[in-house]
Amino acid sequence: MLLNILAALQETDAAASARDAYSLFGAALGIGMAIIGAGIGLGRIGGQAAEAIARQPEASGDIRGIAILIAVLLEGVTIIALVFALLFKLIV
Repeated sequence: MLLNILAALQETDAAASARDAYSLFGAALGIGMAIIGAGIGLGRIGGQAAEAIARQPEASGDIRGIAILIAVLLEGVTIIALVFALLFKLIV
């Protein structure tokens, strides 16, 4: 009887361990995808802003300001995704 109880406890512990591993993997995957998306977006913003400034140097101040604003908003979304992924890990 004692061996049956120990076996049941070990199975429960293994299931909890697997659940924790899957939740950690999901959180890491979410963070990774958010950071990859932000990196691609920031690269495109920088490249397009440089191209626009090369085409119209007289509008460089406006283009630079808009590019910085968009980059800040993109980083904000990335940080929010990071917080959601960490909260998901803590809750599950």
